[in-house]
Amino acid sequence: MRVLILNADYQRFLAWLYRRHPGLENSNYDAQMAARSASLFGVADFYSRNFEALGHTAANIHVNNGWMQTAWAREHGIIVTPSPPPGAAVSDAIPGWLQRAVAPFKPVLRPLARRIGLSPRLDTRSEQILLAQIEDFKPDLILNQDLFHVDTRLVRRIKQICRPMMVGQVGIVPSRGEDWSVYDLLISQIAAVVDFFRQQGARSEVIHLGFEPAILDVLPPAPERSIDVSFVGAVSADHQQRVAQLEAVARRYDLKLFGSGLHTLPASSPLHRCYQGEVWGVDMYQALRASRVTLNSHIDMAGPEAGNARLFEATGIGAFLLTDFKDNLHTLFEPGREVAVWRSADDCIALIDRYLNDEPARQAIAAAGQARTLSSHTFRQRVETILRLAERT
Repeated sequence: MRVLILNADYQRFLAWLYRRHPGLENSNYDAQMAARSASLFGVADFYSRNFEALGHTAANIHVNNGWMQTAWAREHGIIVTPSPPPGAAVSDAIPGWLQRAVAPFKPVLRPLARRIGLSPRLDTRSEQILLAQIEDFKPDLILNQDLFHVDTRLVRRIKQICRPMMVGQVGIVPSRGEDWSVYDLLISQIAAVVDFFRQQGARSEVIHLGFEPAILDVLPPAPERSIDVSFVGAVSADHQQRVAQLEAVARRYDLKLFGSGLHTLPASSPLHRCYQGEVWGVDMYQALRASRVTLNSHIDMAGPEAGNARLFEATGIGAFLLTDFKDNLHTLFEPGREVAVWRSADDCIALIDRYLNDEPARQAIAAAGQARTLSSHTFRQRVETILRLAERT
């Protein structure tokens, strides 16, 4: 089977990647893809390498990486206007106060945002390149991990080219008013999202995110555990519970905060003094490994369900994870043995106190959490599940 994985990257990550590799935007397509995969950010090439390990031909396309896509077009005789040089920074166009105000209404506002051009989408040139890549690769199965850049309108055009089996993956409630029947299967780590798709008449199943064990062989040596308490991730209007918890922790401990979204917080927030900048891929894993306690808190729209990437990333590299309680957490990890679990900000602080002063207990939980992830939550297992479901289509 020929499998194509479509993904899109944060513009902030792309700016970081091309700053770290000066001149990369002028390299050929394969060199740019190699640098993107080596960053280990997000799912990198974790899906494709596991499809290949199971005997399939697989490739990745980062649909909104203009420099990489331009290189592919140039190498295949397509005349396109070169993308502008990578910028030194990416600005936050929407003021923080406005992001906080609209956060509760995002599912309703997404269709309007798309119609007026505020929602992420590919421009005409990027769509043409993507369609040419699909025609060239001739996939039997496409795993689309960005239902916003590659929307249902574009999926219909894709299916006219080679009629591949379309699998869509998303971790948040998508836009309303779309016809999701264009997909053969829609997957999510959140049961509420699966229920949403089923109510729309689409086939949908729960498949969780995972961890790629091969990264343990390529990461630099583990740093000294010099950070007492860390958090890696965004703080924004979509993470109000997270912000409240982290602010409570910051008032008591020397919290190290790595991530984005500080501009959305009031100037009075104690999180501003905790900020350590953004970390991506390898640097993120190293920050987790340097922490005695690393915190996790799901996005507000996850509701009572656990399943974000940090659960598997932190445990997979052997960090001690203190995560927020969710109704289904016990189906993924054993609370108190494989991860520590907080239910309130006060509870979180008490547990930090406890485990900072009990290194043997921290090490035991970290080791058990890593063993669970390596045995139950790998990308190999996720790919096997996708293939089993695809066979039933």
